[in-house]
Amino acid sequence: MSQRYCEIKFNALGGQCSIDILESEATDLVIDLSIKEVRRIEKKYSRYISTSIISQINSNVAGAWIDCDDETCSLFDYAEHLYKASNDLFDITSGVLGKIWNFQNPSIPSEKQIKKMQSLVDWRKFERRGNAVRFSTKGMQVDLGGYGKEYAVDRVATILLENKISSALINFGGDMRAIGCKLNDLGWSVGIQDPRDLLSCYASIELKSGALATSGDYERFFEIEGQRYCHILNPRTGMPVSYWRSVTVLAPLTIAAGAAATIAMLLEEQGHEYLENSGFGFLATNNQGEIFQNTKKLNNFKLKK
Repeated sequence: MSQRYCEIKFNALGGQCSIDILESEATDLVIDLSIKEVRRIEKKYSRYISTSIISQINSNVAGAWIDCDDETCSLFDYAEHLYKASNDLFDITSGVLGKIWNFQNPSIPSEKQIKKMQSLVDWRKFERRGNAVRFSTKGMQVDLGGYGKEYAVDRVATILLENKISSALINFGGDMRAIGCKLNDLGWSVGIQDPRDLLSCYASIELKSGALATSGDYERFFEIEGQRYCHILNPRTGMPVSYWRSVTVLAPLTIAAGAAATIAMLLEEQGHEYLENSGFGFLATNNQGEIFQNTKKLNNFKLKK
């Protein structure tokens, strides 16, 4: 008898989430634990939920120290690591820049508006004392949107592994993690979105293990006088990045793949060197449509002719 996969779909973290599990292993317990974990993370870390720890920190106008648990502190530790690894460009306090970039009502903010918001962007002003945190400047905010969804993918993967799941694919809005191969040792066939033709893929990969994540200028953007302005904002300039159309990264963990893709976008032209030195597999397309892959090791991406 041929084995089949059970696909679990649910909405969370701002989009659709899916988990494909070998049908014979997809118990109600495993499914329930996985969905509950995603809901827990969203409730705890979404800046859109008023009771989340992130909202509590962001609404603390009195400047009092707010205690955080070990999980939250570890996520802030990772933010520190990404800040340093990105030449200070991956900054989780930069979300406030989104207040002046409205992708539903396209307009370019003034230089004065940009400078005002930039004054509220600086990871170094997010003070930490043991497990307690606060801002040294009023009006600042933190946002874990840069790697929160990827963290949730990895947490679900941990749950599946702890419950002896041998074959599964977790896909939260394009951020993926594979556990084992599909049946008959086949990889999970994943298409890589064409950043200029959203109805097609320009490459594919057989994902047999590990994680895949993509960052691009086509998810949220507007165009004015032929210039594309995307949602990925450089905290140093207050402007959208413009060098890469998309960057896809293959890494052991989804949180690492997603962060590396975003850092490459932020580094613009220097992102190519960063990717080459990262040790991860990658496929990237610049604003001229040129395609780049690893030169230091064999890559698993297959371009479509």
